[in-house]
Amino acid sequence: MGAVRVSESDTAPMNRRDLFALIGKVAGTAVMYEAMSSLAYAADSTFKRPVALTGAPKGASVLILGAGLAGMVAAYELRKAGYKVQILEYQDRSGGRNWSLYGGDTYTELGGFTQKIGFDKGMYLNPGPWRIPHHHKGILHYAQTLGVQMEPFIQINYGAYLHSTKAFGGKPQTYRSIKADYEGAVAEMLAKTVQQNKLDQAVTREDREVLLQSLRQWGALDKDYAYAKNLESADRRGFDHPPGGGMDAMPTPSDPIGIGDILKSGMWRSLSSANVFDVQQTMFQPVGGMGMIGRAFGRALDGVIRYNAKVTNIRQDESGVTATFVDTAKGGAPQTARADWCICTIPASVLSQIPINVGTPMKKAIDALPYAASCKVGLQMKRRFWEEDEGIYGGITYTDQPSRMISYPSTDFFKRGKGVLLGLYNFGPDAVEFTSLPPEQRIAKAIEYGANIHPQYRTEFETGATVAWHRVPWTLGCAGSWTEDTRAAHYEDICAIDGRIMLAGEHVSMIPAWQEGAVLSATDAITRLHKRVVQG
Repeated sequence: MGAVRVSESDTAPMNRRDLFALIGKVAGTAVMYEAMSSLAYAADSTFKRPVALTGAPKGASVLILGAGLAGMVAAYELRKAGYKVQILEYQDRSGGRNWSLYGGDTYTELGGFTQKIGFDKGMYLNPGPWRIPHHHKGILHYAQTLGVQMEPFIQINYGAYLHSTKAFGGKPQTYRSIKADYEGAVAEMLAKTVQQNKLDQAVTREDREVLLQSLRQWGALDKDYAYAKNLESADRRGFDHPPGGGMDAMPTPSDPIGIGDILKSGMWRSLSSANVFDVQQTMFQPVGGMGMIGRAFGRALDGVIRYNAKVTNIRQDESGVTATFVDTAKGGAPQTARADWCICTIPASVLSQIPINVGTPMKKAIDALPYAASCKVGLQMKRRFWEEDEGIYGGITYTDQPSRMISYPSTDFFKRGKGVLLGLYNFGPDAVEFTSLPPEQRIAKAIEYGANIHPQYRTEFETGATVAWHRVPWTLGCAGSWTEDTRAAHYEDICAIDGRIMLAGEHVSMIPAWQEGAVLSATDAITRLHKRVVQG
């Protein structure tokens, strides 16, 4: 978005808040963030490397609760700095929500439902995080440090679909056609406004002609500044018959969809899906599944993590912190682990149910934080029909059905044979409804909804897997769900050092639900804890 010159005599001064609000309304969140960044009001990840911890007292120890990313980042850096570190982990693996389900895995959720994952070798579902923004420098740093190979994750695909059950007879439309027609219609309306001298207060005469030229190019308008059926618009939205060779060379333009029909369809809501700062390209994923990062951390911390250790009590006194735990694999009497300090990364949804002697402010903060509902369904298909039949390579299709989206794999392009789709990913009331269903019904619903977009689902589906996060025993929800009011009341308290205990995790950050939030929370916690330890 280019700058528009406005004469000082044409308008009253505008403060930054109003400016950002105006930009957000007119151009969208992504452009607003770009403007904020240019004025130092928004920035990339605050991660700085290396984490510098020097002068650790000899023999100082830290007990870490939870081997998710926050706990393992903390352990990795503290051990490097000379601290004696141990981690208690509820599960039999490292990574927490950094997790991939592979063929042969077994997963049991609350309610006793057990799934034996039937995916073929090399195929997987990422139940939790599934993509990493290029500006999440912390998680990318540790992936690189640990030797985890990364590959591009395709967020936006112009050949994928936008789908509404209430528009166009339920027939999905390509992203490119809706985007082209929406932008073309908006460009035409703006061009008419400029020509009618309606923008004299915002655009100088010198800039008006340049603006008209830019609108013509942006919206594929014709010489009369109209968005119409022609080769220019077809070059954006697609052709009825594309350009070819020889006698078959002549292209035929396609019919644009009217702006009124697009507005009624609601499909415009998904056009900005890839503009939001957190999901702007380029994005990445680990080769072989997101869980590769958790596995690599586990190898790096071999001997530090005690698995199958379910924490049941956390107590601190003037000299240290003691955690009581039970061995979920071997059973037996409760055991204890003790250290000088404790970093607790147990999700607040679970921690609120564990006795812990912290001050009233921190306890209120823990108890005040609910966790969001979310559900995913992975569907293994007999063949990659989305590529073979429809030319869709990666990206996301959006729908107004409760399934909300279909994500196509961003790897193994042109590979013959099977593939796994993320056939459903929802939040809010839809996720709550799906959480109430047993796994086989969730999978069946995902197939039912997906077949309205890809009829091939009915014949190509082979096996599926699903995770509803409120049924996951070790998180009881997807991610910390802050509001402006709860943050104002409790965020500083949940970040505080309470005696000898600190909390860390995505919920102790301003970017919850992202792995970067866990990494930044951990590096902030160990930096402040180290300062406290050194100062004595």
